[in-house]
Amino acid sequence: MSQYWESLASRTDGQHTSEELEMAAYRLAVEQVLYYTDRHSRTAYWMIERYEREFRQALAPLGIDIQVNRQLRYAYALPRHTKAGVASIAQTVFALVLRGIYDESASIGQLTDDGEVVCDLVELDEKHRLMSGRDLPTKGKLDALMETMKRWGIARKSEEKGLDESDDMMGQPYAVVIRPAIADVLGEAVLSRLAQFKTTAPVEGSDPEETRESEAPEPIEEEGVSQE
Repeated sequence: MSQYWESLASRTDGQHTSEELEMAAYRLAVEQVLYYTDRHSRTAYWMIERYEREFRQALAPLGIDIQVNRQLRYAYALPRHTKAGVASIAQTVFALVLRGIYDESASIGQLTDDGEVVCDLVELDEKHRLMSGRDLPTKGKLDALMETMKRWGIARKSEEKGLDESDDMMGQPYAVVIRPAIADVLGEAVLSRLAQFKTTAPVEGSDPEETRESEAPEPIEEEGVSQE
């Protein structure tokens, strides 16, 4: 495979080394989504955008398909073969709620120029309860969920990118920014599972099963293999 990247590097007019190209492929497989708007991912995005066919050929033997959204400028990787993951109930429900919020906002044009949806914590709490029948996790658990969503490439905290505070954000530590690749990583079919979780929502006052494995596949596997 090193010869493959060396051959590709020779066609870049000295702009990229074989190591840089190989690392971009590795990052896409592991991180699943690379956004141009993230400063640390811009170079990797441009390499994948320019040599999309070559990156697709390189990762195809691993069962990974590569797609590039040139309008919103992000690249993402999806597995051809899905398998059950180890996402917890809380992680699965939270991701599905974010997808539901994204769809609602997108349908009425409430998107940023980067195709993102900004949701404050008050709205998130209301939507989470309405869509899932479950209370929004408390701060420590919510922060942990946000770290997972960031790792999956589908959401981040507004504070991580210096989002300007508005009057609506006063008194809140951050807003949740739902990223456009959530529509690609979590296909429309998975939204039907949210209703299933709602019907099995824990009784008020009980502790949700944080450690039980969900039957719903995890959007991103540790080895970089995701599922729709």
